[in-house]
Amino acid sequence: MELKTEILLPGGPADGPCLALSAPISFWGGVDPKTGRIIDARHPQRGRDIAGTILALPGTIGSSSASAVLLELIHAGRAPAALLMDAPDAILLLGLVVAREMGWPAPPAFRLPAAEQKPLAGRRLMISEEGVIRAQ
Repeated sequence: MELKTEILLPGGPADGPCLALSAPISFWGGVDPKTGRIIDARHPQRGRDIAGTILALPGTIGSSSASAVLLELIHAGRAPAALLMDAPDAILLLGLVVAREMGWPAPPAFRLPAAEQKPLAGRRLMISEEGVIRAQ
C-alpha cells in the first residue's frame, strides 16, 4: 500500500507503528508531556503511548497550550516520529517549528484525510521526505 500526503512541515524520513486515534484529542490535558501517554479519561485510546509512533490525528481539540505540550514531548524524547493530520493544526505545527528553532529534532507533519488514516492503524509505516507513505 502506498499513499501520498501533503507535507505540512518537512522532515523525515520517518517510520514507526501507526497509532491512528479514533477520536480527536487535546494535547493540553490529554497527553502527559513527560511520558507520552494519553491521559484524557474520556479518550478511547487512554493509556496508549504516542512516543515513536506515526500519530494519526482525525482531529484536535484546541488549546493554545498544545504547542507547549508538544514542545515538552520533543524535549523529553517522547514525541511521535511523525504526525498525520486530517486538517492542519497551526498550534501543533507551531510547537514543531519552535522545537526546530531551538535545535531539537522535531518530527515532520503531513496532511492525510481521516478516512485514509483509519486503515493504517497498527501497521508499520515508512514516510519518505516527499510525503509518500508505505505501509507494511
